[in-house]
Amino acid sequence: MSIRAVCLDLYGTMINIETNEEMEEIYRGISHYLTYHRVFMNRREVRERYFAIMKERKRQSAERYPEIDVEAIWHTLLTQENSKPVKGRERLAKELARLHRALSRTRLERYDGIKRTLKSLQETYQLATISDAQRCFALPEMRALGIKKYFDIRIISSDYGYRKPDSRLFAMAAEQLEVAPHEAIYVGNDMYRDIYGAQQAGMKTIFVDSNQGSKSYNDVAPDYYARDFYQVLEGVGFIAQKHADGDD
Repeated sequence: MSIRAVCLDLYGTMINIETNEEMEEIYRGISHYLTYHRVFMNRREVRERYFAIMKERKRQSAERYPEIDVEAIWHTLLTQENSKPVKGRERLAKELARLHRALSRTRLERYDGIKRTLKSLQETYQLATISDAQRCFALPEMRALGIKKYFDIRIISSDYGYRKPDSRLFAMAAEQLEVAPHEAIYVGNDMYRDIYGAQQAGMKTIFVDSNQGSKSYNDVAPDYYARDFYQVLEGVGFIAQKHADGDD
């Protein structure tokens, strides 16, 4: 069987992202914004409550690799403050999640060669993204950087309550692509979450040595090592040819 699909990580692989959720001005801005919705909390209260709810939700999770849903965190905070009817509370929770992300973000850009590579891959392979991310801002950020259009299948961890290296995320992508895991290549920048996780699911792997992510994990080794995203296309071709020759 031939390689039929390529799945890619999002942050640290295609998107160069930097955030800092510790900055006080984030919570000052949110505190001020909340007053428009009749919620009165100072920045310290907002910050402490946000992290306390996050910690508790992780503690309550039965998953080995728990993932939070930031919209749910803000919804819980608003519920504790008896803010708005339920429908309005859901809308405001999404607004707060996006505001928190926007204020904490210090960098958001594509790595070099992304769009050109995706366009080339799309001509031959089905594409999917598998990302430890939050749907409420991952999709707008993909759209802002011009890469959302390349991915009809987007597996985002916040939808499921668990994150990579959980093999279920990779298996889910293969199922939606209608390919066997060994017919797919996964491209990522973290040796543990991406490469180890994808290999546990039965996928071939390409490690992209970006400025983020763990560079090693035990004896895990990718099928191809790319120094940057420009080499991903070469790596896919190398693995596809090796697979076609039956040299696995």
